[in-house]
Amino acid sequence: MTLWTAVLVASLLCFALKALGYLIPPRWFTAPAPSRIIDLLTVALLAALVAVQTLGVGQQIVVDARVPALLVAAGLLMVRAPFLVVVVAAAVVAALLRLWGLAA
Repeated sequence: MTLWTAVLVASLLCFALKALGYLIPPRWFTAPAPSRIIDLLTVALLAALVAVQTLGVGQQIVVDARVPALLVAAGLLMVRAPFLVVVVAAAVVAALLRLWGLAA
């Protein structure tokens, strides 16, 4: 299988999944249980993305300056700081830790 064949097969599979979503009756999603599962699935996927981007480097788990920066960002979000303040504070924490040589 060549690279282009794999790309075309993956594209067709994605298109088929998207089309299948339109064929599912809307009443299946309006019930309380599926609605709650869909809402929680969004949160779980976002949490997984944050974990992978924070701890992952290739196939390894790496704890570096991103972890304390994420903790600072989470703390500021808990006290409902503005998003721009959260992003800048996390970036400053990561930059200072790297500058001082405390984290890679």
